[in-house]
Amino acid sequence: MDYLFDTGSELGTHHLDHLGKLLNRPTAWALERVGLRPDLRCLELGAGNGSIANWLAARTREVVAVDIDTSQLNDVAPGVQVIRHDLRDGLPVEGPFDLIHARLLLMHLPEREQLLERIVEALAPGGWLVLGDITDRPLETLAVPEPGDQGLWDKMLHLSHNVVSPARGISWTFARETAGLMTAAGLVDVDVMEYSQTTAGGTDGCLLHLNLNQQAEPLLRAAGATDDELTRYRELMTNPAFRAWFYEFLVTSGRRP
Repeated sequence: MDYLFDTGSELGTHHLDHLGKLLNRPTAWALERVGLRPDLRCLELGAGNGSIANWLAARTREVVAVDIDTSQLNDVAPGVQVIRHDLRDGLPVEGPFDLIHARLLLMHLPEREQLLERIVEALAPGGWLVLGDITDRPLETLAVPEPGDQGLWDKMLHLSHNVVSPARGISWTFARETAGLMTAAGLVDVDVMEYSQTTAGGTDGCLLHLNLNQQAEPLLRAAGATDDELTRYRELMTNPAFRAWFYEFLVTSGRRP
């Protein structure tokens, strides 16, 4: 099943940029919590534009950055090896790795549970797996410009999360299941970090909503979104008078004994 979003497009460039501004800081917190050393060999799965791979390269010995589309990985730091590969075909390089990280990757892949088990096998003894994904926690609004905007927001979230996403293999519950799956795979010291923030129209969270809405437009139209609804929703995402909670981001870590 194809990935829902085209990260190699111009919209994809902005998509990854917004994600980095929103989630790089909590991702770094989670990675620092497991302990980083200059001798670590790291695997970054779903590397995107390389922001986390570059961050790791400044703190560890080696980073292998893997993505199905490497067109955004043109400016990587020394010590980063870029490999274009589909994780569903297996790991492109042999382990063991001292640290394996993936963000917003496995929730998009229907084979996620089998892939997690395969990834665990590539860990060195004492090595850490760190997985970050977002959940299905409702995105409550804090302020809407017009009364009818609440219903529009609710409809767009419903179409996006309950109609379009599941049809493309996306799981909104995987982030909450990851800790149990890591434990079942034999990892220890399993821990979960939760992060969220609010967003307003014109800031990165709402601009990401706008971006994803634009990328998924054909599917949203097929699911029942109208021209007027799409237009008004996109106006809201740039209107500072609109405020809501952004996604809940869970980062789960576990260590191979």
